Amino acid sequence: MAAAPMATRPVNPWNPPSFWQIAWHAVTRKPGRLIGLGILIFYILMAIVGPMLYPRMLPINPSNVYAPPTWAHPLGTDFEGTDVLALIITGSRYVLTSAGLAAFFTVGIGTMLGLISGYFPGLVAGVIMRIADFFLTVPGFPLLVALSTVWHFGSPVSMGLVLGLTGWAGLARAVRSQTLSLRERGFVEAARGLGLTRFEIIVSEIFPNTAPFVAMHFLMAVTGAIYAQVGLFFLGVVPVSTNNWGVMLNLAFSQAGAMYSTRALLYLLSPIACIMSLSLGIVLFLGAVDEMLNPRLRKV
Repeated sequence: MAAAPMATRPVNPWNPPSFWQIAWHAVTRKPGRLIGLGILIFYILMAIVGPMLYPRMLPINPSNVYAPPTWAHPLGTDFEGTDVLALIITGSRYVLTSAGLAAFFTVGIGTMLGLISGYFPGLVAGVIMRIADFFLTVPGFPLLVALSTVWHFGSPVSMGLVLGLTGWAGLARAVRSQTLSLRERGFVEAARGLGLTRFEIIVSEIFPNTAPFVAMHFLMAVTGAIYAQVGLFFLGVVPVSTNNWGVMLNLAFSQAGAMYSTRALLYLLSPIACIMSLSLGIVLFLGAVDEMLNPRLRKV
């Protein structure tokens, strides 16, 4: 006689899965998302502990210029004999710090101004939107180049602040559109009837409904900030006193002659490969973030 099947425990609708369970399912449901998360973790660890684990910036050895990859120098050396892998590792700290700060300022300013202009239409909203129109009309990268002539933002904090101050307009307009739609919904009217203040309604009722879009924009802002800062350093409009992947590209083209030497191929391609792979990791991970914060996507 066949054994009776074991009874399964019914799902308790009053005990929904935790956020970490939802996040784990969203990341592992598709292999690309797990790869994207792995890439992000790799670069974050590189920026935090990499310089301590691989401190090979000095001494410079001019007699070992453009050395091929060896166990001592896995990516070879540059035009001064400096270890290329050490340059990549130390440059990652500046790149990720400034990009993260830029995304933080972009999302913070854009979300705040979008909520204010959407919930309080009138003169204040009009002024905010006209300022946003200015930043959306003026090309962003040429504006950064122009600002660099009067504001030497060489540190990660100043770089992130400038990128955030010039990149919030698109998010502010999107959040304002969502806020204008949400402020007339029934649950917001019910919150007003319960006596909640305007600030409480914005924080507890409206902002959570814009959170998925804001989180997605944060990751996209990180990607945009990486390209913007690398472009500024590559053009040489920012002081090259610090190490950065853009500085490596600038020196490869301006001083090292990497375009004309096959020995310098790794020195030229290493920062490009890092930029591309980091951007790929962010793009692959975007789907998992969207699914974590948007319940309608969890069954798709």
